[in-house]
Amino acid sequence: MYFDDSQSQHLLRDYNENEEEEASNSVVSPRTCSEGHRSTLLLRTKQGGSICLLCFSNLVSNPESPTVHVSYALSQLSQAISSDPPFLRSLVDFHPHFLVSPLVHALSSFDDDPIARQVVHLISVLCESSGASISADFVARVSDRLSSGALAWSRRQLYTLHCLGVLLNCQKNNPYAHIRDKYGLITNLVEGLQLPSEEIRGEILFVLYKVSVLQYASEVGDGTDFLFAFCPKLLRLSLEALMKTQSDDVRLNCVAFLTVLALRGLFGAAYAVDLNSMSSSEGDSFEQATEDGKDANPMNILFTEAIKGPMLSTDSQVQISTLDLLFHYMSSWEGTSGKETQFLVEENIADYVFEILRLSECKDPVVKSCVQVLDILSKAEQAFKQRLVVGFATLVPVLNYVADIPFHPVQNQTLKLILNCISDCPGMVSSSHITELVPVLAKMLKKHSDGEIGMLEETFILTCSVVVAIVRTPSVHGNLNLQISIKEAMQHAVSACLSISEKNPCKLLHSLFLLKEVYNIYSREGNSTDSTKAELRQFIVNVCTKHLLPWLGTNFNEMDEETVLGVLETFHSILLQDSNNQAVELAENLVSSSWFSLSFGCLGLFPTEKMKWRVYLMLSSLVDVLVGNDSGQPIRDATLCLPSDPIDLLFLLGQKNSRNLELSSCQSAILLILYTSSLYDERLADDKLVLASLEQYILVNSSDLQAGSTDPSTLMRLVYLYGLYRGLAKVSYQIPYSPEAERILFKILNENEWDLPSARIHPISLKWLFQQEKLSTPLSYQLLKFCGKNIGNGIIVHGKNSHMVNISSIAELIAEGDNHGATLLVSLLTQLLEKEGHEHDIISVVHLVGTIIDIFPIASDQLCLHGIGSALRNLFCESTYTQSPQISTPVLVLIFKILCSVHHGTLSDDECWLAVTMKLINIITTRAADGWNQECLIITGILCLILHHSSNEVLIAPSKAIILSTSLVSTINSTIHEACLKGPALVDHDEETISGEVLIFVLLLNFFSLRSLHTVLPGIVDWTNFFDPPDRLQPISFIRIFCHDLCRLVHFGSPLVKLVASYCLLELFTRISDQRNRTGEELVCTMDYLMSVMAVLEGLIFYSDLRVATNCGLCLSMILGWGLPGMQGTIVITKNHWSRMIVEELAMSLAVPCLASKSFINLHKPAIHVAVTLLKLPKVPEWMRSVFDVSCISGIIQNFAANNLSTEIVLLFRALLDSEYLKAEQICSVNQLLQACRKQKYTDNSQDESAKEHKKKAVAILDDMGEGCEYLIHLMSSESCLDRDSGGLNFGDKRLLEEIELFFKTSTRLSRLLLVIRGMLRPNFFKLNVDGSRKTTSGFIGAGGVCRDFHGDWTSGFAVNRGKGQILEEEVRGLFFGLQLALEKGNRDLIIEMDSAVAVNLCLQPSLLGLHPLAALVHSCCELMRKIGHCTLTHVCREKNGVADCFARWSYNLDKIYTT
Repeated sequence: MYFDDSQSQHLLRDYNENEEEEASNSVVSPRTCSEGHRSTLLLRTKQGGSICLLCFSNLVSNPESPTVHVSYALSQLSQAISSDPPFLRSLVDFHPHFLVSPLVHALSSFDDDPIARQVVHLISVLCESSGASISADFVARVSDRLSSGALAWSRRQLYTLHCLGVLLNCQKNNPYAHIRDKYGLITNLVEGLQLPSEEIRGEILFVLYKVSVLQYASEVGDGTDFLFAFCPKLLRLSLEALMKTQSDDVRLNCVAFLTVLALRGLFGAAYAVDLNSMSSSEGDSFEQATEDGKDANPMNILFTEAIKGPMLSTDSQVQISTLDLLFHYMSSWEGTSGKETQFLVEENIADYVFEILRLSECKDPVVKSCVQVLDILSKAEQAFKQRLVVGFATLVPVLNYVADIPFHPVQNQTLKLILNCISDCPGMVSSSHITELVPVLAKMLKKHSDGEIGMLEETFILTCSVVVAIVRTPSVHGNLNLQISIKEAMQHAVSACLSISEKNPCKLLHSLFLLKEVYNIYSREGNSTDSTKAELRQFIVNVCTKHLLPWLGTNFNEMDEETVLGVLETFHSILLQDSNNQAVELAENLVSSSWFSLSFGCLGLFPTEKMKWRVYLMLSSLVDVLVGNDSGQPIRDATLCLPSDPIDLLFLLGQKNSRNLELSSCQSAILLILYTSSLYDERLADDKLVLASLEQYILVNSSDLQAGSTDPSTLMRLVYLYGLYRGLAKVSYQIPYSPEAERILFKILNENEWDLPSARIHPISLKWLFQQEKLSTPLSYQLLKFCGKNIGNGIIVHGKNSHMVNISSIAELIAEGDNHGATLLVSLLTQLLEKEGHEHDIISVVHLVGTIIDIFPIASDQLCLHGIGSALRNLFCESTYTQSPQISTPVLVLIFKILCSVHHGTLSDDECWLAVTMKLINIITTRAADGWNQECLIITGILCLILHHSSNEVLIAPSKAIILSTSLVSTINSTIHEACLKGPALVDHDEETISGEVLIFVLLLNFFSLRSLHTVLPGIVDWTNFFDPPDRLQPISFIRIFCHDLCRLVHFGSPLVKLVASYCLLELFTRISDQRNRTGEELVCTMDYLMSVMAVLEGLIFYSDLRVATNCGLCLSMILGWGLPGMQGTIVITKNHWSRMIVEELAMSLAVPCLASKSFINLHKPAIHVAVTLLKLPKVPEWMRSVFDVSCISGIIQNFAANNLSTEIVLLFRALLDSEYLKAEQICSVNQLLQACRKQKYTDNSQDESAKEHKKKAVAILDDMGEGCEYLIHLMSSESCLDRDSGGLNFGDKRLLEEIELFFKTSTRLSRLLLVIRGMLRPNFFKLNVDGSRKTTSGFIGAGGVCRDFHGDWTSGFAVNRGKGQILEEEVRGLFFGLQLALEKGNRDLIIEMDSAVAVNLCLQPSLLGLHPLAALVHSCCELMRKIGHCTLTHVCREKNGVADCFARWSYNLDKIYTT
């Protein structure tokens, strides 16, 4: 029905009226529209109006209807459907298909765009809001319109196409199944593609895309592909549309459609059609391609040109879709010749892709699509190579992006492209790009190793391969930063494979390949000694030793054969570069990790020829590196014949070879394996089996061995192996051996030439050889050969655990003493002297002995025990060799070293040393007359050491000869006299001058003579004569320097002269003090003489050298302590302003806050000794109390802490305590301070190790006697009177603890004396502490106690084991035993302390006991207390009863009463 304008107004008016009536009446009668249509077609809206569906259908179906009416009706219906659910529900339920035909008719009737959009929208809403049947009906009707071609290609056709596209895009059911004439639809669509309109082409392509997709997914039909029949033409038209259009929307539709065709393989089908069947009018592009003569498919050319435009689009979605199309297009050609791919590359498609990738800013999905396309394009290797080099810079940031995303889909493709570029185009990639690339690869491997990201096996392999390719690039070898990244990559690659979670053999093999390739490249490229390359090789070796090797040793039982072979091959490749230090380091690490055992373990686990070949070849290379000189060749020669089991090797070794070259070769290889493994303490079989096999080899092949037909190196390995296992049998356990085999071996060694100095031999084997007396002759010859070969080059050490026969090994043998090494060496020297051997041989032997002592000073004891003194006597007294300075100087140095390091207990041969001493005295006195030289100084040092040993009651006769030598005394006196005459100029004669050095050695000789006089000449020397004036007659002449001469030297001498002279003065004053204490004789000297000595000493109290200052302070303290009559006057002490200044300076310095550091206190040690001496005088100077007043002492105490106390400070506190300078509160503070110090020392266990330092230091070089002088000064200072004065202790923690204990005893004694004076304690009382103890677990009981006198000193104690019982009974029983002990000791005044309050109360109130079980025991205790007399029983806390408690608990271990 046609609706004019008035009719439409009536329709709407009727609709509104009906709504109003329905709203006012509860019961509404059926109404009709103005046209009289039945009420069932009239649907009400929520606004109160109504819509007649038939009127609406007539309106929109009539092409002549006014567009404004149609548009208004469509909008009203759309509004009602969208916003009025009851209306929609009524429409869908009762009239679902009523509007289908009108709307489709309206779509094809109007050329109005707004109406078309409204209709399409309304159709879309109806399809979404209703069931699938409505949508299917719409699809069927719309597709029929398009299939019929009735609309010709007008605007209405475009609207219909768009509507079909919208319907097909709906995912309900399968719209494709409702297209009735599919062939006709596609035919019309294909024809429509030829139209010039881009809009129509876009809609057609979208419909075609949806139809193709839906057809592919549809299960309806017989599977016939309707597009196949239109394929060539359809593809050509689609590609032409894509090529010509500039609209991104059209491009998207076209690309999507072409992608579906590519996925369905229609491109290949289209290209298979004969090109001649195509009409010349089907496209200009084909004609052009033919005219140009290109060798390519015209369709391929069209495709290439068509995709270039979309690839340059600014719309990323268009680019991505085009790349996907290209990817699927090329994938459809996979398996063909690849000409199509090459054509695409030649047409610059790769350049387009690289440009898209460059502009993508590394964002997905562009990256993914580009890399996928490039991966396929890379199959055109030659054509793509140039494009890849140009676009390589784009791939580096792409890799950086995809590396951070776990399992990114194009990680592998990106790595593959990079690998192809670096590998196929060496030198073409710039170093800057390489520098950016390697850290990215290292980062990938690090994240994988740390577990941050996962990595596919192929990705890991490609990453390692890229690193290898980069390393092969010559430009990277000089880049230090790049090498750091390469190190990180290798480390993380290996770590990732060795982690517990990763058990992928393929990954591990490629990481090992990376290590191996990098090492080989950096070993052969350019200069292999380059430091940076060596550093990288060292890194690889570190990875192998610190990661691979431990992992292999732990997990090789769980590995497969290929993995083990890969690890072995990696190690082997490094060992083959045996010219590098890194190969040696790896070899040493391998053998230190039991590599031989591990190798045979691999053979046992994988008994294949491949494994055996690899193991033995690697062992041969290992021997090459360790032993050198291509020594592993026997193993390589016998690899095919060697068995895999070590037991089989031993069996093969014990066979008679009968000149069988193959068996002989195997036996040589077996001996080499056993020999090399033994050098590194590896045992391939039981020691007993190995020794038996060696003996069997010797016995059955003795004729060949003695005839010399055996290779000398094999023979010596046999000897060294035999010595090792014989030595092991002797050290650990007894193993039977064959005397005949030993005899044969000894005969071979005695009759044949062999070279021990060049050998590598196990120390046990070497010791066993030196323990065989039958080998003395050849071993002496070997020692002489060793001296001539090695001693000129110094001490030779060959690597870690190399077991080369060097000076260290010889020295260790001689020092151990359980062999004939020392005897052979001394005998060799004696034989050379007796046979008047060559001078060079003697010098070399002397140098060897000296070097041995340098390495092991204890070796001098063995040399002396085996007669080195006799050899030296022969050398000095019975030969003319010492006349040669080339021999005399080394011999003197040797004597000096022996005396430096020998223990005095081994110096028993006085006759030999006396002869040597007399010869030395003669030499020095003779040559010193013409001027002192170096030999004179060495001899003086030797004489000092002889005197030093005499203080231990050895070498008495040589020492006496030195002390009483008149010529030596004359020489010394002249030297001292000459030095004293220099006066103040003496300071310029230090150790750098000849005269200064001579003076120092003379003073050292004087010191050691003073030290030995009381031993060498006991009771003969009057020490007071050192103070005598020069004109007094001396009973005997001996070495001595008078006190006034020593004072001159101390005052005017150089620092070192002052030091030695101060020690001489200290030794002298100590001897004088000892003599005065022993005899009671007073020192006879003038007061002026004594005052001058004191003046010199006082002037050096604050000297910069603390040792000199301390010595002078001690000497001054001794003088003041002598208490000479003249020194008690006011002139010496009271008015001695210098002493007062010393003490005042000391007190002020110690009392100043924050100055009492350890270094500061050390500077005042000499002054402390002076102050302590003044405080100990019978009459303390009165000014001392004004100096050490209350405030000063309090300041000193506050200024010290537990960590900065010294022995001298405690000594000062004790002197102040004895002199009653300390107040009660100060004594308490000092007690707390000392307790804290003692606790800290015991806790830290920091005993002074300097007192334990071994005095036998080796003196390696004595060219200028500088070190010899230092040693003698060290010896002098370590054995000065300071040590003897402190009971053999140095000024260390031990001496400090002793002084603290002395202070505590003095404090306790004085406090008790004060209590007695005040009447609070009785004099001569005793204190008894008793206690009982019980073990809770076992019930054992015991008692103990201790009794002390008035001074707190121990008098007696007891402990008794009482079996089992109760604790209270044992407490009382302990009291009973203690009272019995006190009564036996006669103690009549007793104070008893117990920590059991119950026991104390029972004993103090015995009348209240009644029927108490302990009544009888308590009464016995009370009776004993009455017998003692004056007895007091008190309760104390457990902490104050600690000693008694210890005795009670200790009693558990006794079986009787223990008293002391």
